[in-house]
Amino acid sequence: MTPVLDAHHHIWRMADLAWLQGPMQPRIFGPYEPLRRDYPIDEFRADLDGHGVVGSVYIQVNWPPGGEVDEACWVQSVADETGWPNAIVGYVDFAAADAADTLAELARVPLMRGIRQQLHWHENPEYKFAPTPDLMNDPTWRAGFAHIQDHGWPFDLQVFTSQMTDAAIFAGDFPDVPMILQHAGMPEDTSAAGMATWRDGMRRFADLPNIHAKLSGLGTFLHRNDPAFIAEIVGETVEMFGAARCVYGSNFPIEKLWTDYGPLIGAYRDAVASLPEEDQRAIFFDNAVRLYRPAGIEANR
Repeated sequence: MTPVLDAHHHIWRMADLAWLQGPMQPRIFGPYEPLRRDYPIDEFRADLDGHGVVGSVYIQVNWPPGGEVDEACWVQSVADETGWPNAIVGYVDFAAADAADTLAELARVPLMRGIRQQLHWHENPEYKFAPTPDLMNDPTWRAGFAHIQDHGWPFDLQVFTSQMTDAAIFAGDFPDVPMILQHAGMPEDTSAAGMATWRDGMRRFADLPNIHAKLSGLGTFLHRNDPAFIAEIVGETVEMFGAARCVYGSNFPIEKLWTDYGPLIGAYRDAVASLPEEDQRAIFFDNAVRLYRPAGIEANR
């Protein structure tokens, strides 16, 4: 079985996350009552047991403002105790005056390997996250973002199709920063016109060698595990980007709202089953190892 480095998952303690407490807030993944509890690393490892996953990358989960370093330190403590996860993608608000200082503090956390600040904005209030659609164009934000280069970290880029033109310009202006496009560009509009817009934006990204595509989160808008949809999006994305620039992520426990880990990873494995073995290994393991440099994971495994 091809080894897997799950390049996109979360763990949390409910007490740390305001958005899991109180009334449910609009979220792109719909109602999330089953998630309003702790999701510890032991449960994540139980979820993926038996499916060839040998390591993982933790992705930030939006602790309250000012908790960026505390979040990374807590995840590091989990890894110190259990050996999982093997890399951390933390959070920084690049518009903040202290963005460079926060990055420097995060750099002291041994497993820090990247940053995600979610930039996705949408006219639909349930999908809206960033305050404006073009935050990546703001000079102050960009000045803060430039400091990511001091640490050699990649940036997990999360935008909707309507933002892809601006996001491609932004990525092109920082060619030395590897960027990993979240959830294959988040194709939320599956109409013919919506998919045409998605393809146009994805081609813009594919033309930029520093952009990689993360094959993840494809149940987000459907609220189900749909192998046919996964096969369509994965197939087209791999065709545009090439297997050398695609990585797999489960997006657990979000996807646990509608599926178990086995059927989910099975759909992704089936979607690339016709590719050469070396391409499948690149998507599920090698590319994520190269981008996130996980601790304790051998590249030649």
